[in-house]
Amino acid sequence: MFRVSVIGAAIAIAASIAAFAGAASPGNSFTVRDLVADSGPSAPITDPALVNGWGLSAGPTTPWWASDNGTNKSTLYNGTGAKQALTVTVAGGPTGTVFNGSASDFLVTQNGVSGAARFLFSTQAGTILGWSPTVNATTAIAGVDRSSQKAVYRGLATLNDRLYATDFHNNRVDVFDASFKPVTLVRGFRDAKLPKGYAPFGIQALGASIFVTYAKQDAAKRVDVPGGGRGYVDEYTPDGKLVARVASGGRKNAPPNAPWGLALAPSSFGAFSSDLLVGNFGNGRISAYHDRGNGKWGYAGQLRRGDGTPIAIDGLWAIAFGNGSAAGPTTSLYFLAGPGGEAHGLFGSITAG
Repeated sequence: MFRVSVIGAAIAIAASIAAFAGAASPGNSFTVRDLVADSGPSAPITDPALVNGWGLSAGPTTPWWASDNGTNKSTLYNGTGAKQALTVTVAGGPTGTVFNGSASDFLVTQNGVSGAARFLFSTQAGTILGWSPTVNATTAIAGVDRSSQKAVYRGLATLNDRLYATDFHNNRVDVFDASFKPVTLVRGFRDAKLPKGYAPFGIQALGASIFVTYAKQDAAKRVDVPGGGRGYVDEYTPDGKLVARVASGGRKNAPPNAPWGLALAPSSFGAFSSDLLVGNFGNGRISAYHDRGNGKWGYAGQLRRGDGTPIAIDGLWAIAFGNGSAAGPTTSLYFLAGPGGEAHGLFGSITAG
């Protein structure tokens, strides 16, 4: 009788623990909304041009500009997913993208006409292209061409009139000034403690820092090799000096898995307010890291749904918060993805609660 009672009590306790584990902790409950997909019923809006949606950028009042890697285009969406009229051709497989607010920086030229590129794109062909409405209203024009060096640009960031592009093939971060001229940084963006075979993958300028993610290269050094623990995240100064290791592949709890997306959460984003968010392409999960100061970062957890399961978005690439205008609320985390082995595309949002 005693044994039966003990077993019954143990089962009850185990059930309680399971129920607790399955529920999201206070503040760590988020809702995912699929807004646009290239096909199928997964989202309320269908756009065939959105294939392998990769980079995501917006100006202070503009809608989102998406890098459609699979169709060599950039399509525009507002914060509810409504497609805008403009579509821009971006040759070479666009990856990262940034907004340029300067009227005199990053000039592109075609047929003798020059103008500031308002949006810029890195490509897997080793080029950086810029869209200027006064030069070509529907096609992005090359400002940088490193194809002869076999560059494979996987990400793009901008800060203080500079462009930062992650060259995955050549294992480096290329830096360019406002005239697209190379900037030489002695030992810039180097982490001596990184294992061999890892190269810069994603990149974002957040605050006064440049954050770089690293993924494992395949034998040809052109394609990332996902896997649990295969990834790193570093923080650098704009001049490429290493500030801190944010996340390591050897982490026991939720190790990085081909991380690419980076975003800084606002002060009202549930349990992860003001934390650094890292999106993992390898498993679609989003991890949060808290800045402890003095060059130290701590793992804070992963975004979860209301039932306690981790959010996992197949083929997750960009993550970015809205601009409070056409690109949606500043408390909404938007994302792009290339589900189905990058054969499809998805644009959506994540909100707390």
